Amino acid sequence: MREDDDSWIPTSSVAADTTLAEIVNNLGFLHAFVASFSMIVVSELGDKTFFIAAIMAMRHPRLTIFGGAITALGFMTILSAFFGFVTTVIPRIYTYYISTLLFFIFGIKMLYDGCKMSKNEGVEELEEVQATIRRQEEDETTPLTSDMEAGIKAPSKLPSSARRILFTCFSRVFIQALTMTFLAEWGDRSQLATVVLAASENIPGVCIGGVIGHCLCTGLAVLGGKLVAQKISVRTVTIIGGIVFLLFAVASLLMNPMNN
Repeated sequence: MREDDDSWIPTSSVAADTTLAEIVNNLGFLHAFVASFSMIVVSELGDKTFFIAAIMAMRHPRLTIFGGAITALGFMTILSAFFGFVTTVIPRIYTYYISTLLFFIFGIKMLYDGCKMSKNEGVEELEEVQATIRRQEEDETTPLTSDMEAGIKAPSKLPSSARRILFTCFSRVFIQALTMTFLAEWGDRSQLATVVLAASENIPGVCIGGVIGHCLCTGLAVLGGKLVAQKISVRTVTIIGGIVFLLFAVASLLMNPMNN
């Protein structure tokens, strides 16, 4: 074969390029996974969804509560990642630096909130969620209505045929855990942070890391119950979360925005 033939490319060069691309792709996935996992852990420990799972697990089968809560959180994570993916139609350099700015804002806000919190913040949150669940369980006519979200139509207002199908396929407790968790998570800081991450990071990494993070937090809440909820310092977790978000922002500034 002629040396001046441009169509000839050494096999070793092709293999090296392929290997390099795989390494870069794997690093992108790993970075997104670690970022999403750590973000969820510092955001969800001591959060309202954590207390919902902890309290309901003391009154109902743990596996049912875990299943309902993680179904809602998993769906919310995928939905949030999709919202972030939609923003990729905007040039990456813009979404990258907007995401970095939002991480700075989230971090500063969490540090500010954490410094203002009292040491009993976790106990107050626990009592609030406990009172909400108690009122909901006492209301037999609207068992799935969440007092946390005004204006949300409860499944109990669905046609009788739809309710019959719903409660035939799933237990009432499962649906209650799913509904309360979904409504409490909607618009929460962790959801917004997932959208921001998905806009600039590897989508599968964000989804898998987020779901595993939710599994860890929800599993801890379900297994530990009220004891774990009372021992967690929401103030400390919030301050640590603020530091983590600021570290994400600083790391983003040090990276090339055009790398996937």
